[in-house]
Amino acid sequence: MVSRNYGTRTIFALSSGSTKCAVAVLRVSGPKSAFALQQICGGLPKKRVASVRKLYNPVSNELLDKSLVIWFPGPQSFTGEDCAEFHVHGGPAVVSSVLSALGSIPGMYPAQPGEFTKQAFLNGKLDLTEVEAVGDLIHAETEAQRKQALRQMDGDLSALYSSWRTSLLKCLANTEAFIDFHEEENIEDDILESVSAKVTLVNDEILKHLTDSRCGERLREGLNVVIVGEPNVGKSSLLNSICQRPAAIVSPIAGTTRDVVETALNISGYPVLLSDTAGLRETHDPIEKEGVNRAINRVLSSDLKIFMVDAAKQANLLSGDVELSDFVISHMDQIKLISKSLHLGNKDLHKQMDEQEDLSSIIIVLNKMDLLHSSEVSKFLRENGDTVCAISCKTGQGFDDFMYKLVEKIKILCGDPSQGQPSLTHSRHRHHLNQCCFHLTQFHDFLSHDVVLAAERLRLAVREVGQITGAVSAEDVLDVIFRDFCIGK
Repeated sequence: MVSRNYGTRTIFALSSGSTKCAVAVLRVSGPKSAFALQQICGGLPKKRVASVRKLYNPVSNELLDKSLVIWFPGPQSFTGEDCAEFHVHGGPAVVSSVLSALGSIPGMYPAQPGEFTKQAFLNGKLDLTEVEAVGDLIHAETEAQRKQALRQMDGDLSALYSSWRTSLLKCLANTEAFIDFHEEENIEDDILESVSAKVTLVNDEILKHLTDSRCGERLREGLNVVIVGEPNVGKSSLLNSICQRPAAIVSPIAGTTRDVVETALNISGYPVLLSDTAGLRETHDPIEKEGVNRAINRVLSSDLKIFMVDAAKQANLLSGDVELSDFVISHMDQIKLISKSLHLGNKDLHKQMDEQEDLSSIIIVLNKMDLLHSSEVSKFLRENGDTVCAISCKTGQGFDDFMYKLVEKIKILCGDPSQGQPSLTHSRHRHHLNQCCFHLTQFHDFLSHDVVLAAERLRLAVREVGQITGAVSAEDVLDVIFRDFCIGK
């Protein structure tokens, strides 16, 4: 934990929404909180008990409002400092008058964005992962985002990272003890072997945490889902069906969609950014060419691709003459050919396409099933039901099955935020953990011929994990040494 550090500023701000509401909450934090209560309410209420008080302007003595007031003496408050809350009537005039009254008190300052939470961190009430979770919870728009943020704010991710840091600190303490006291009898002979085994265990756990397919980050940021295919296969119709509104123009004229049409959705509690794209084909129209370029770039940046095709033109696929994986590869190859012919791509882009042929991130939608007999596709769907859907955007046939499979894919890609080990949620965490693993690998490389350099790598690894939670202190190593070893007894 970060040591308590009471600020010298007393800050105040509206902590609830800024629109008209029944009740608005104004928060004050800092050493002058008690003085502010005395100036506006005429005295201090009982601590942590809601009290009805009349609020007065301390300059004009004008009555401002009759509200609930709560007094939180530090350190038992959100920020760890003395705090006060005014639960006033939510009209803009009332809120403005109370804020003006608070600002008229000497030593009171309007809070900067995030300043209350920053004080909570500086005073050891929250670590950095919990601070980030507060922000994520405020911005959560879906149920799954809420669950993930709440779990992180409850300290699950902090506990995981702190356990790794504690283990590595102990390994560092043992290594430094070996360097300083290996000639004394109270240092075990196999201490470095024990340290090496423990470092390997922690490194393996971190690597497993990193290989989570970005589930937590996808859930926090929203899953990018793109509908892609040739012109006039029904991409815009499918987008409208999923959105349940006419978000995109539907026309029998090929090439109607020129730009990427985006819509943010809440699908079964998961945040999704759904994109309709221009039909993929070779064209000399400069506007459509740019649309195809944007479509290809969106395919590359997407988490889940919905390949939409005209069922009536896929006789080889439905008959089983073409394997599903070969069908996907051929579609990716077609995109690369279009990219080359339109001079849109380069080697890096095509290499990126080659890496995106995994069926787990693809749903193939056979549209216009109303033009075929159901017996033609029933066997094919039984064999490939997890990845393929047969629908008719015109009649609605198969749409419920498609939505079920879409939700299942989304759940797999985002994970269940309430189950298992907490997920990595920020790219900042990933960067520091990758650096930590790099230093742990170098620790093993140095251990056999230079223990001092190996210890330095451990110190750097500890620091990387500490930077995630904000717990970085040189004194921690000494604390572990004196607790675990009876040196100088």
